[in-house]
Amino acid sequence: MTTLADPGPVFAALADPTRRSVLTRLAAEGAASATTLARELPVTRQAVVQHLAVLDAAGLTRAHRHGREVRHEVRPEALTGAARWMTTIARHWDDRLAAIAALAEEPEPS
Repeated sequence: MTTLADPGPVFAALADPTRRSVLTRLAAEGAASATTLARELPVTRQAVVQHLAVLDAAGLTRAHRHGREVRHEVRPEALTGAARWMTTIARHWDDRLAAIAALAEEPEPS
């Protein structure tokens, strides 16, 4: 089995619905500040900053300064890595299920 990066931090970050909403908004609308994101969410700006810190630690977003504003944008590489991990796991399960099906379909010895 190929060694893949641990997707745990990505899945942990995506487990929270507010973080998923933040990531979805960034993906759909492009880079934004915490203030801009907070206007569209039912949480405070401080809460958005904390959610962005978790997304950043998981490699899902990155921050860059744009004048006096810090803007956040999506980093798709972490999502690609998590998707690759899920594909690998799915392939192994498919192989196992195919082996079980082959055993179940073997004719019984007479």
